[in-house]
Order: sequence, then structure tokens, then C-alpha cells
Amino acid sequence: MYNLRLTPEQHEFRDTVRDFVEREIKPVVLHPERLQKLVKPLPLELIDQASQMGLCGLALSEARGGAGADNLTACIVAEELAAGDVGIAVTLAETARLARLLFDEMMNDAQRETFLPAFVADDRFHLAFAAHTTDPDLAWKYHREISEAPSPRVTAARQTNGDYILNGATAFVQNAPIARLIAVQAAVVNSGEAVSLLLPAGSAGMSINDLATNSQAVKWFHGAGGEITFMDCRVPATHVLGNGGAATLAANAAGRGNPLMQAINIGVARAALEAAVTYAKLRVQGGRTIVQHQGIGNILADAAIKIEVARNTVWQAAWASDHPEAVADRSVSGLPLQTVARVFTAEAMYTSTEEAAECFGAMGVMLDMPLAKYVNEARVFLHSGESNSVAKLRVAEAVAGFVRAASPRAQV
Repeated sequence: MYNLRLTPEQHEFRDTVRDFVEREIKPVVLHPERLQKLVKPLPLELIDQASQMGLCGLALSEARGGAGADNLTACIVAEELAAGDVGIAVTLAETARLARLLFDEMMNDAQRETFLPAFVADDRFHLAFAAHTTDPDLAWKYHREISEAPSPRVTAARQTNGDYILNGATAFVQNAPIARLIAVQAAVVNSGEAVSLLLPAGSAGMSINDLATNSQAVKWFHGAGGEITFMDCRVPATHVLGNGGAATLAANAAGRGNPLMQAINIGVARAALEAAVTYAKLRVQGGRTIVQHQGIGNILADAAIKIEVARNTVWQAAWASDHPEAVADRSVSGLPLQTVARVFTAEAMYTSTEEAAECFGAMGVMLDMPLAKYVNEARVFLHSGESNSVAKLRVAEAVAGFVRAASPRAQV
């Protein structure tokens, strides 16, 4: 039965990470000198510390050296990290998510023996997954079947010995520039079937364009990200992933996966609200602190309500992804709850963050204050990834009971 009472373990995870954020992360990422820089490098040293706490292996099973946390716990931890820094939260959440998918579900025993010890031992052994997404190729076919086959970005030519030769380029891939191991989904030449392959960083024929180091002054994504190009990149047959992870990939493609990014979005808005409350208790106007003025009180209340409702939406979606049987027996709504959380959270958290900035007046736009950082981060969530207009159509199809045939390539 779904309830909002956290377990003792979840309380311990939350409190430990919250203390780490207050002691280690905020003093670094909120320093005025760092805030004033348009390009802020990813604080890898802080990510290393978080990795040493076991956060890269948070979702990995205990049998393989992880903490075995469920999706709800992962969302709780992600929100706490994002309240400190969104880049740190996204990087760790992506590695933790892929650790369970790759090591627990998709790799065979020989592949685990090759890569798992290094992942457990190396604090900077981050993971990335370059998967084919059909939406950018086909646009959205609302209430219509997808008839034409998508044009694959990456193709894999199978050799007589079982190896594959990769050619092509990916779009944006989270964690690509810092990943020690990258899983790539490609279309097999002639058959069009999907195959997933493992490539260690530095593989011959694979090059990565780090989008954080190009000429853009303001990033349109969080954490580390890049584009990957393959030119006759050979992948040995031993690095071909099996069909495991199909249920996880299908849940994500259907909008019923783990709403990690939405939990991170909440962390950003919560940090903005906490900053606004602190400031409102200090700033004096008209003989009293501005938190005592009704106008400021209404602003803070509106932001707090949005955050509370968004958190409940995200937690329910996370719990449902942990308990798919609850959807099957109609204990939980059959709507794509991850997509519902994405739509509501992106809009509500952006509004909530802007409301928090209003409490600072003109100081809210100063670069050496954290509110400008929070507003920009919330705006990235609103416009990146699957747009809300497309996501709402996915929900509309679910409301109407329309079921589209499975995509020829699963999305991660």
C-alpha cells in the first residue's frame, strides 16, 4: 500500500546526504566568486567525495557492492543533492541509475568480472548510455501509429567473428565526457534491429565533444554532457550486452520509469525557497522583517505549496515504478506517472523558483547571489529533454486509452 512514511533507512540516507550538502557542497558551489562565473566547471572533487559515500552505487544491488536502494530512495537522495548543486546531483543520479541497469540487468557474468571491480574501486568510474530516440526523427504522431522507420544515428555492422563496427554520431549524451564506460545502442546494418554495446573510454574510433567546453557561455543542460562520434569503431563480441533490462527500458519509454530528474528539479526549487525564507527573516522594511509582510508571506506560501505537491507527485511515481504490480491491479493510476511528474514539476518548480527570487527584489538578479543560479537551472528543466507540449500529448493518449505499437528501439 502506498504511503508517505519513510523507512529508517530512507531517513538515514536523507539526513546523511543533507548534512554532506550543508558541510561540503554549499560552501563551494555558492561562493560568490564561483557564482559570478558564466561557465562553472563541474566540481569533480565534491563528486568524488559523494562517490566515496557510496552514492554512485546507490541503486546497485548489495550483492554487487551497492546499497540496493529502490527508486523512491534514489529520488529522496537526488533531491537532497540538488539542493546543494544540480550538476553534482545529475551526474551521480545518472551513474547510479545506469549501474543498476547495466551491472544488475544487462551484463553477463564475464562482463561484470571485467568492469564491476573497477566501478566499485574507482571514485570517478562514471557511466553513460547513448540510446536512440525516435521522437526527434519522426516528430510526435499524436493518436497515430508510427509507420516509417526512423533514420538511425549510429549503425553497427556485424562482422563474421561476432564483432561490430560502429559508425555515426549521437545527439546529447549525459555524462559522456566523464564516463569511464559507455553503453551505446545502435541499429544493426541490414536488419535494423537494436543492439547495445559496451565501450570503455578512449576506445579507438570513438570521439567525444564535451559541450561544456565549446563557445556557449550558458549551458542548456545540467552536469556533464557531450556528443559522441564513431568512425569505424570496433566493438568486440564480448562487449555485446544481452536483452536484460527490457522491463526498465520499456518503463522509461512509456513514461512509467523512475522520475529522478523531477526529484532533482524539486531540489533546485527547494534551495531557492530556503534561501528566500532566510533572507526574508533578515531583511527589514517598514520597521519589521519582510517575512512578516502579507505580500511576502503569500509568495513564500505559493512556492512551498507547489514544492510540496510536486514532491508528492514524484514520490508516487517513484513508488509506482518500484511496484508495477500496483498499476496492474489498479491500486495506482494507470497514467504514465513519470510523465505526469515531468509536466507538473517542470512548470511548477520554475514558477516557484521565480517566486522565491521575487523576495530578493533587485538582488535576485545579481550574479553573486544564488537566486540567479537557481532560476537558470529551473529554466533548463522546463525546456530540456522532452518538451511539456509533447509530454502532455503522451498523457492525453493514456487518458483516451490509445496504445501505440512498441518502438523498434527502446529508449533509456
